[in-house]
Amino acid sequence: MSSGNNCQPQSLTKPALSEKEATELVDRVFGLKVSGIRPLPSYDDQNFHVRVSRNKGAAEGADEYVLKITNSEDSQEPDLIEAQTQAMMFLSAEGFPSATPCLTKDGNIMSLEAGDTGPGNKKYMVRLLTYLPGMPVAKIATNAQILYEIGKLAASLDKALSEKFHHPSVKSLHRGQFIWNLANVPLLDQYVYALGQNKYREVVEQVIEQFKGKVIPKLSSFRACINHGDLNDHNILVDSSSASLENPQYRVSGILDFGDMSYGYYVFEVAIAIMYMMIESPDPLSVGGHVLAGFESVVPLTEEERGALFLLVSGRFSQSLVIAAHTALLYPENKEYLMITAKTGWKHLMTMSEVGQEAVEKTWFETAAAYTNGAPA
Repeated sequence: MSSGNNCQPQSLTKPALSEKEATELVDRVFGLKVSGIRPLPSYDDQNFHVRVSRNKGAAEGADEYVLKITNSEDSQEPDLIEAQTQAMMFLSAEGFPSATPCLTKDGNIMSLEAGDTGPGNKKYMVRLLTYLPGMPVAKIATNAQILYEIGKLAASLDKALSEKFHHPSVKSLHRGQFIWNLANVPLLDQYVYALGQNKYREVVEQVIEQFKGKVIPKLSSFRACINHGDLNDHNILVDSSSASLENPQYRVSGILDFGDMSYGYYVFEVAIAIMYMMIESPDPLSVGGHVLAGFESVVPLTEEERGALFLLVSGRFSQSLVIAAHTALLYPENKEYLMITAKTGWKHLMTMSEVGQEAVEKTWFETAAAYTNGAPA
């Protein structure tokens, strides 16, 4: 998702390199010959899937990569990109399915490069990351097993980062006004105009007000950690670990996009995961209990954290929907990608609002409780 602090128009910040320019970039910066290249969808950076051909006797390495060209705004924060990349390398070393960077010809993990397109003298941070196999969760019919695994992954990832990741750049993850940090739901006030005047806006404004009154005062009682911050259904890759078509078993094969990393709280990560796993589900209200059970198998929530979960999930829906609507007004040519979540997101947020906190929590907590007696069918 967006990693800018202030929702600048993407037309001013998003890179727009051609495939030819990207191919030349890989050769010049990384010393690799591209044999195939295709664009990948992205929110405000530019990504390409790259295949490289290696000469006989060349150093061993991957043959498939993702060329990630960071938007010009975030490229001005090299410490932040350094922290994200170092975190990916750390997690890979810890056994998580995370990408790692291919070093530049100068032996660096990233390079600041001038852009040849558009007005001004823009510079973009460029990285070449190993390509991870698997299909996005968005493309499968999720079941209780993979939802539990995703919850478990979310907790394990935050726990590893918070307890063991010690790099000088980590201080850059204190991102006070970062629009995608879940603590900043109140900042949506300045963007709700993008919704127009309708029932959707009324619900979002209710969520924002309840968030200010019931979540913000409790933040100091939540346990702090480093959040990935965007474990959505396109950023988690899975592959099948069983041949059964009736009851497929999946395992996570890739974790993508660390651009929204920031200091936050454990309960933020599980709320974000629940919200995004609801998006494609035919039975969205049932999802939360399975994700929560997986998360709590590693990091059990406190009563206060559990009590905030409904509003945190509603808050993330609101962030995603409001910021997408705002950005689509500014950048209509990318509207289709921006509105992916909105297709079902509004329906789910309205359902949560209508069913109400008490009933939704009852479903989630009863499902999670069933796991202590063995996973439900």
